[in-house]
Amino acid sequence: MATFRQVVLFTDIDGRARFREDTVALSEGTPAARLSPLMPSGGYQLRESPVGFRSDFHCTGAPQWLFVLQGQMEIGLQDGSVRVFGPGQSFYSTDTLPEGASFDAARHGHRSRQLGEEPLVTLFVRG
Repeated sequence: MATFRQVVLFTDIDGRARFREDTVALSEGTPAARLSPLMPSGGYQLRESPVGFRSDFHCTGAPQWLFVLQGQMEIGLQDGSVRVFGPGQSFYSTDTLPEGASFDAARHGHRSRQLGEEPLVTLFVRG
């Protein structure tokens, strides 16, 4: 069965953001156009971030897909690891603040920044 590779940014049991890779079964459609099962969503937002944009460490407010439409986005984690996403790439962000925790910028979340010479355009789809 065909699958879609899903990069997931999540909060691990120690409260730190991590990446993992999962697969989504493409179990519907036809051999010429394979589809995943229909997934619920809660709306979407478009964002344009100018050249030079960068954020401080933060957690995702609610689980959401992030799709890069233009430019490049770097996601950095507390452990020093980074991943760069370009046009057509995506990840599912679930690195929310652990229940009962107070945000600690030295422990929780991820940072993001725009890379390159063109603005970063992203699409956020709430899960």
